[in-house]
Amino acid sequence: MADACFSTQLIDGDGVFNVTGLENFMKEVRLAECGLSYAVVSIMGPQSSGKSTLLNHLFRTNFREMDAFKGRSQTTKGIWLAKAQNIEPCTLVMDLEGTDGRERGEDDTAFEKQSALFALAVSDIVLINMWCHDIGREQAANKPLLKTVFQVMMRLFSPRKTTLLFVIRDKSRTPLENLEPILREDIQKIWDGVPKPHAHKETPLSEFFNVQVVGLSSYEEKEELFKEQVSDLRDRFQHSIAPGGLAGDRRGVVPASGFSFSSQQFWKVIKENKDLDLPAHKVMVATVRCEEIGNEKIASFTADEEWQQLEEAVQHDYCPGFGKKISSLLDRCLSEYDMEAIYFDEGVRSSKRQQLESKLLQLVNPAYQSLMGHLRTRTLEGFKESFDKALEKEGFAAAARDCTHTFLEKFDKGSEDAAIQQVNWDTSKVKDKLKRDIEGHVASVRATKLSEVCAKYEAQLTKALAEPVEALLDSASEDTWPAIRKLLQRETKAAVLGLESAVSSFELDESTEKELLAKLEKHGKSVVESKAKEEAGRVLIRMKDRFSTLFSRDADSMPRVWTGKEDIKAITKTARSASMKLLSTMAAIRLEEDGDNIENTLSLALVDTSRPGTTDRSIQSSDPLASSSWETVPEEKTLITPVRCKNLWRQFKAETEYTVTQAIAAQEANKRNNNWLPPPWALAAMAILGFNEFMTLLSHLGAVRNWQRIPTWISSCHPFAVNKICSHYNEHPEEISR
Repeated sequence: MADACFSTQLIDGDGVFNVTGLENFMKEVRLAECGLSYAVVSIMGPQSSGKSTLLNHLFRTNFREMDAFKGRSQTTKGIWLAKAQNIEPCTLVMDLEGTDGRERGEDDTAFEKQSALFALAVSDIVLINMWCHDIGREQAANKPLLKTVFQVMMRLFSPRKTTLLFVIRDKSRTPLENLEPILREDIQKIWDGVPKPHAHKETPLSEFFNVQVVGLSSYEEKEELFKEQVSDLRDRFQHSIAPGGLAGDRRGVVPASGFSFSSQQFWKVIKENKDLDLPAHKVMVATVRCEEIGNEKIASFTADEEWQQLEEAVQHDYCPGFGKKISSLLDRCLSEYDMEAIYFDEGVRSSKRQQLESKLLQLVNPAYQSLMGHLRTRTLEGFKESFDKALEKEGFAAAARDCTHTFLEKFDKGSEDAAIQQVNWDTSKVKDKLKRDIEGHVASVRATKLSEVCAKYEAQLTKALAEPVEALLDSASEDTWPAIRKLLQRETKAAVLGLESAVSSFELDESTEKELLAKLEKHGKSVVESKAKEEAGRVLIRMKDRFSTLFSRDADSMPRVWTGKEDIKAITKTARSASMKLLSTMAAIRLEEDGDNIENTLSLALVDTSRPGTTDRSIQSSDPLASSSWETVPEEKTLITPVRCKNLWRQFKAETEYTVTQAIAAQEANKRNNNWLPPPWALAAMAILGFNEFMTLLSHLGAVRNWQRIPTWISSCHPFAVNKICSHYNEHPEEISR
């Protein structure tokens, strides 16, 4: 029996609570597994009234009993706890120290109230052991006890509906039916006479207590009958918490796992003489226990091997099935909490469950965020790869649109796979970041592709314009700039059409497309302008080349022979006019058809020397070239300023003067040489008579008197005649000496 009931002193005679003993007791009887399916029974009554004996027979416990042969004295000190045997549900039995004991003296009432209050706080059924002969007596031992019970109960702000089972000991021949009304009347008088809090002024006794009465015969005189009656009473404790049972309408039950903490707190409050508020106590116990259970579950979760593997895995890459796995772990953890905390106060239980869930989700959130980061990165990389391949098969805009739609859907599916059942975390920020990354990549690729396409057509336009423009500028005629404008318009139009077709797949907005086309047109103009500036830098060389070509060659491009008949002045003027034409052509960029007077100005100032006031040596105030800009020509279109033109012309004339001088000298020399030639009739004779006769004629005429002049004369002869003369004198050198 000792091993089965695990008798333990809960509170010793000095009021010290046995925490370790209670914890061990709960482990031995496996109380924590009972939930709400347990009952607590306590007994109060005068000292030496047979309380321990009754409990031992009723619940088969082993509380120490009084030895009648040693006299009546205090047997139970403090409060003892044991487990009733073979009674369902699990029933805890508390044996309280008897009242009216001489051992405590004046301190008796203090401990009496404390123990009574404790019994009422933790018990579902309180047995009040009293003698039959005390019923109806004003100063009987039960009256102070009942007053104590009721006064203590009034300190409870809310009723627990405790069952008060009055056990009438040593029942006389008076039937119980006659004794019970008297007892109930006495109880009601005590209840009515006890001061009550304002909140319970009108509260009936039945709201606080479920009063029942039972009578037992004398244990010493009628032991067998006593045992039989106790056996019947024992049956009433089977399933005592079921509806209709002794404690079927109890309230504010503390779950079994919180019994130890609850009891300790009750006794602590009682010892400190504080008012006992059972609902508040219930909440307090639930708060502490539910929080303990929650902490245990968090520790269990963090130690779970599957969670640790998942947490490690998401640090490196995306983990498929993350959401389901985490949801399962969380559900298991929360379910375990629900099972262990099910019997505690619902409000506290729910609140602590929410806290537990929140803490678990906080624990999981970093892994979830890491997972979403991997999902975003993986989706973006997949998009880039797919987008590059799609560009080989379809237009840019279509490829971007299709790939974006496809991979955003993949992200959504990945988000669904990562979603945790217990929480609805917002993934919109991560998705928005992915969208921005995709849009940024698309914009970057678009810019690169457009740049490549534009560069391609700019290169084509450059190639189509550069050399032709250079050739046209080199020709420098009145048709040069109209031809350049026509060329520019034609090639630019072709390039623009090509670019417009090439960028159509990009589905650009109208303004952007116009900007690209305008940029290409501007590029064409810049090519022409650049080439014009380049050629303008070489204008002096070009002018000298043109002058040299026109001055030194005839209309058939054959080298001129200055025989004396050529009009060098006219030729010089023509060549210089052509060079001036080149200078006027290169002086400004004329991509618009607006006319200018540059050519006339240069012609009058540089070529037409008959104009008064114009000299090459000084710049008069009326000189049209004494300016840094041309009339009607913007500064940005000016290649060679008027003043620069004048300086170039002066340098041009200086550098070509020698060529003219040489031509004049050659012409004069030819004129002198032509005086030593035979007369026309001699030439005719030579042709008729033959060479030998011609040579004889020469010797007669003394044509070779000045032999040193023969080479000059020969040089003007026909090559055939020269060959014949040279051959003759090679064969007859003696004629040279003559």
